[in-house]
Parts: sequence; C-alpha cells; structure tokens
Amino acid sequence: MAVSFRFLLSLYAIVPLSLALVWLDSAGFDHALREALPTSPSHFLLFQVLFGTPHIVASNLLLASHSDYLAAYKGKLIAMTGFIVLFFGVGSLFIPYRVLYLISACWTVYHVLKQQHGVAKVVCRLPNWAFHLQLWLSVSAGIFTYIGIFMHNSLEPEQAAQVLRIAVLLTAALCISTFICQRYVPNRLGWYFLWANTLLVVASCYVYSQQYYFLAILMPRLVHDITAYSFYVTHDVNRHGNRPENALFRLTASCRIPPAVVLPLLSFLLTYLLQAYGDDLVNLLLQTLFATQVYKAVTLGLIGYLALMHYYTEAFVWTAGSPLRRYIRFSGV
Repeated sequence: MAVSFRFLLSLYAIVPLSLALVWLDSAGFDHALREALPTSPSHFLLFQVLFGTPHIVASNLLLASHSDYLAAYKGKLIAMTGFIVLFFGVGSLFIPYRVLYLISACWTVYHVLKQQHGVAKVVCRLPNWAFHLQLWLSVSAGIFTYIGIFMHNSLEPEQAAQVLRIAVLLTAALCISTFICQRYVPNRLGWYFLWANTLLVVASCYVYSQQYYFLAILMPRLVHDITAYSFYVTHDVNRHGNRPENALFRLTASCRIPPAVVLPLLSFLLTYLLQAYGDDLVNLLLQTLFATQVYKAVTLGLIGYLALMHYYTEAFVWTAGSPLRRYIRFSGV
C-alpha cells in the first residue's frame, strides 16, 4: 500500500467548498449558517470525536503497541514525559494560564502546518531557504488566526482588531512569498501543493475575518487529520497485512478485521469514551477512594498529555531512516 500524493492533494477541496459555503450564506441566507455554527469546534462533542483527538490517540497507539518502536524511542519518550509533567503540570502552579495556552497554541499550529509543508516538500523540492520561508510565514499567520479564533471572547475590541490586522499582513506576505517561490518548483503537482498550502492559510484567515470560526478551524483540521491517518493506515497494512506482528493485530486478525481499519476504529472508539465518560469515571473513583475530585483529569490532563506527545513524536518518527518509515512508500509523484 502507498500514500497517494494525488489523494492528499484532493483533501484541499475542503477549501473552495468552505469558501463557497461562506459566500452562499452571506449572499443568500443573511448569515444564518454563521449564527447556527458554534464559535469553536470544541463546543461540539461530535467534532472532538471526529477531528483532532482521534488521530492524536491513533499516533500514540501506533507507538505504544509496537515494542520495537518503544525500545527505539524510550529515552526520548521518558524525557518528554518528564518535561510535560514539570512544565505544564507543576509549571501551571506558577505560569499564567494564558501563557501556557499561547505556547500550546503555537505548538499546535506549527505541528499542523509543518506536517503539510513536510509532505509537500517531497514534490515541491524547494531550496531550503524557500521551504523555511514558506513554513514560517504560514505558521506565523496561522498562529495569529488561531489566537483570534480561540481568544476572541477574551480580547478587547482593539486587541482583536490588531490580531486580525497582523494575521492579514502575514497572510499577504505568504502570498507574495509563494509567487516568488513557485519558480523553483520543478513539476505541476508540486506547484499545486505549494499553492494548496498557501490557500489553506489564506482561506482560514479570510473565513476567520468573516467570523465563521468553526469553518476556519475545520479546513486545516480535516486536511491534517486525514493526511495523518493515511500514513498510519499505510504503515499498518504494510507491516501487518500479510502476517500480524503484535498482539493487537493478531487479535483483530482472528476477528477478521482488516488491518486498514483497526487503528481508525479503535482511536475513534477510545476518543468517544474518553470525551464522553472519562472525567466522570475518574472523579467517581477519586470521590469514592479519596473524597476528592480533579478538574477535567481526562479531557484536559490525559488528552492534553497525549496531544503534546503527538506533537513531539511526529517530528521524528516519520523521517527518513526511522523504523516506521520502512513501511511507507508513495505513489502519484
């Protein structure tokens, strides 16, 4: 099985579809859709179950279910766990919440856009300076867009306007950079990917400026999540398709469940259980055993830890020479 670049490129169709939806709603329905949508995707349990958290759970399951991967990265995983506990756990007693939130937001945006630019790098073949220029302009514009979306209720009107102005300026700089960098792309597919990543940021910024916050987050989230799953599924099929190599895939093989659907199904199920029942179950146990409760122990604590570990590990587990990369090949180049 191969990761298809043409399939990955097709995911960006969510951009023109979202823009068409915004323009239709504005012109024909007096913003009825905007008023009906939540101000943040996190307001919908269904959205959390479908996007964001499942691929985070899946990536952690992928590492945890293979002893050879755990052995290869044991030192890094232990060190990062210690850092998360100290900085985001103990540090939360001294560091203001807004500072921790901004750090997490920046890391989230960097992770999402770094994945998309990293995938496109294979076909764009930009010089290093051009690749990093595109990446950091995208990330900078994305960070201010993200802040404007998720902190719009806590910002003063002038602050919100300033955040939007900075996001627009950085987005404009990204467009100019793309015009300059496109001359270095040697093939048509790479040109499409270069502009697809740029338009993803442009569309998110524009939709955010029109206060369609839900769609502004949905576009990059959908592209990012499905791209990630394409790697996970390809890995599982190529490693376990003929002969299951660990207990999880031996169990699912005995149930005649194809390896391509094991990780998606399991990650969606676990996400639903954690989001819907995790906090209540933990607090029931803590109340019964210790007469105490912990605020969002699962939905904030555990899932937050898994998300930070995902951001960290995805930076190196798919690079050339990693044990996971042996099971990945590409098509459609």
